[in-house]
Amino acid sequence: MAISIGSGVNVSNASFWNDVECHLIRYGATFTPRVIERAAGSYVYDDAGTAILDFTSGQMSSILGHSHPDVVATVSRSISSLDHLYSGMLSRPVVDLANRLASTLPGDLSKTLLLSTGAESNEAAIKMAKLYTGKYEIVSFDRSWHGMTSGASSATFSAGRRGYGPSMPGNLMLPSPNAYRSPFRRTDGSYDWEAELEYGFALVDQQSSGSLAACMVEPILSAGGIIEPPVGYLRRLKAMCAERGMLMIVDEAQTGLGRTGEMYAFERDGIVPDLLTLSKTLGAGLPVAAVVTSSQIEEVCHGRGFLFFTTHVSDPLAASVAVTVLDVIERDSLPARTAVLGKQLNERLLDLRDRFEVVGDVRGRGLLQGLELVTDKLSKSPADSLANAVTMACLERGLHINIVQLPGMGGIFRIAPPLTISDSDLHAGLDILEASLRAVVSGGGE
Repeated sequence: MAISIGSGVNVSNASFWNDVECHLIRYGATFTPRVIERAAGSYVYDDAGTAILDFTSGQMSSILGHSHPDVVATVSRSISSLDHLYSGMLSRPVVDLANRLASTLPGDLSKTLLLSTGAESNEAAIKMAKLYTGKYEIVSFDRSWHGMTSGASSATFSAGRRGYGPSMPGNLMLPSPNAYRSPFRRTDGSYDWEAELEYGFALVDQQSSGSLAACMVEPILSAGGIIEPPVGYLRRLKAMCAERGMLMIVDEAQTGLGRTGEMYAFERDGIVPDLLTLSKTLGAGLPVAAVVTSSQIEEVCHGRGFLFFTTHVSDPLAASVAVTVLDVIERDSLPARTAVLGKQLNERLLDLRDRFEVVGDVRGRGLLQGLELVTDKLSKSPADSLANAVTMACLERGLHINIVQLPGMGGIFRIAPPLTISDSDLHAGLDILEASLRAVVSGGGE
């Protein structure tokens, strides 16, 4: 059985791809048909030395770009002196990180658990919510992605539900606040998110066994198609959770640490989550994650025997990297820079929407924005083949860009370059996207 790697494979790498076919387990992605040898700044380089502008920041993680010198120095220093410890031992970097995170957060978000991956941090947050409330039902969006471990995947509704047997009991879903495609409309045709949210929670209440523990949300649903809740949505959602005695878990794997132009995306709505999970951006490409919560929730969970004793909990190397990431973000004022670049990005994308019939919608903020391709603006019909063709045309021109394809939605380009990208590289990438789109739409191919 041949592995799907798309078109454009260099035949000189036939042995490499043969080894891929023989020895790698496929895990859901279509492999990009290039062999990547190194990465630096906003670029990755294939084995032919071709520079490819990275509009995905790795897996939406490398907010400081690839091989940032401060991170390289920290890893080099830490790996030679203090890398990994018995999980019951503590080191200064771990406590330093907890202090630093608390200083960046509002309210009583002052207690940190240091872990490795986003799924792991969401798993821990779900367990804490269940233990604290004494209840077990978890609500999440129907386009959510919270991870691949059992509890996190049970709260993930955008993909991976079929064929694995029963998920964790008590997982209920809300309709994602997709303003572009929602059927909930006011008389003037505008999106009625208040009615949709009320309707969604009415369904949750009807399905619930009376054991609602928490609602887990992303401030911008990334893998769900760059769906951004309207201003005020998260505030109303948190109030509805409080009315039901539920906690609110905010998953900022991709939106945290400046990505949206604010340090944390939830700040726009003036809310404070009960539990905050961080991952991808916290390690700037390295496996670092955390759960942050209040002293009250931590105290109750500890008193009830909270257990999350893993091999890499409180690892000093991970903590050292995260502290360095926070240092660079503060030193270089990256949230403010991202807000400026995000405005430029949005203006360019809106211009494409105005000029191309196949560009249906633009959404997101900061340096996490999406562009949805459709067959035409009137029908809004998904344009999967068009999106795939544009993706390959971009790669041939030196731009790596990711598409999200979900049932009932068009091909959505996720645009998430490093926060350190230069103005010129940002616009060069957008020029490539425009040229590729024009070529494909006009029938010129790549």
